[in-house]
Amino acid sequence: MRLHDGPPARPEETAKQVAAAFEEAYGLQPAGVWRAPGRVNLIGEHTDYNDGLVLPMALPWGVSLALAPTDDGVVEARSAQRPGEPVRFAPAGLDARAPSVTGWAAYVAGVFWALREEGHLADDALGARILLDSDLPVGAALSSSAALECAVLLALVDALGLSGLAADQRAMVRLAQSAENRFVGAPTGILDQSASLRCKEGHALFLDCRSEGARNVPLPLEEAGLRLLIIDTRVEHKHTESGYGDRREECERAARALGVPALRDVEDLAGALQRLDDPVLRRRVQHVVTEIHRVNAVVGLLRAGRTAEIGAVFNGSHLSLRDQFEVSCPELDVAVDTAARKGARGARMTGGGFGGSAIALVAEDRLEAVCAGVAAAFAERRWKAPDFRVAVPAAGARRVDW
Repeated sequence: MRLHDGPPARPEETAKQVAAAFEEAYGLQPAGVWRAPGRVNLIGEHTDYNDGLVLPMALPWGVSLALAPTDDGVVEARSAQRPGEPVRFAPAGLDARAPSVTGWAAYVAGVFWALREEGHLADDALGARILLDSDLPVGAALSSSAALECAVLLALVDALGLSGLAADQRAMVRLAQSAENRFVGAPTGILDQSASLRCKEGHALFLDCRSEGARNVPLPLEEAGLRLLIIDTRVEHKHTESGYGDRREECERAARALGVPALRDVEDLAGALQRLDDPVLRRRVQHVVTEIHRVNAVVGLLRAGRTAEIGAVFNGSHLSLRDQFEVSCPELDVAVDTAARKGARGARMTGGGFGGSAIALVAEDRLEAVCAGVAAAFAERRWKAPDFRVAVPAAGARRVDW
């Protein structure tokens, strides 16, 4: 059983290591080191692209990135997770219709492309040297892709003195989302990038995905004797290859059939379900509308100081995601069901689904029993051993001095 129960390396220590690796790789000093966190979504799944409400929190794990601008018109990016595999591209030659950069580097190239599309990088001679390191597991639905995008974006905005963007977090979120939607080809909403850029330490981000208005809500887990356990099923999910795009298309089709701009606008759920002939669309609508209500319920409980009670809302969310939205998988279901049987206050899959991670709200004295129970359930089925992390709400993207 692998439980990551301690804090990750201090950001300053990681920044020092990344800066040293940058100098060794390129023979020059970086302009700085920036870090963007991954995220876990507490509640509000598949509501973001339906103009709904979400409640993510930033994680203490993320992407650290050293960058130095150059004047040779070429970007070279290296990853500590892909040693000996540097990627080179010319920002001026990037084309979203025929992308020439793939894999992890597509998220880097996508940020350069989005900034050029919006007129922020007009100089064809602009290039950069980049070195990145990540302590986020890939494919665990903890938003490693958005963390990478936000780290690159923040580094460029800071290093190039793009003060107008630096003062507009919403614009930065939209740029990072554009990189993922239009360049990489993953039809995500703004949840991931908003969490990575806008979260505060010790808080969850209550975000309205239509207005883009947000406020940070205190999340006093430790004060309540609780821990948020992330259970990585190690079933890798990818937005570009899973049924994520299908679900988005189904929601859009249901909204058109109901004559509303987005499913967030459905006020009479029973009446809306009666008007839809397609049982699949009825299930999708039922999940989205009730999930938005669950976000409000969790925020209300947190404000009332009833943190332990949000676990019951987690349970209802998972059932809806499993039965109405149909984005769970056997590994996620076993993780959630076993956690509940072993004493968790509540549990649910998190992220887009079709793999990735579940979260469980667990009293501190039940943590070991929950982890052991889930590990045993996976071993019994001869699945890969799950990975466990205890998460605390962390700060959003920032420059890190060392």
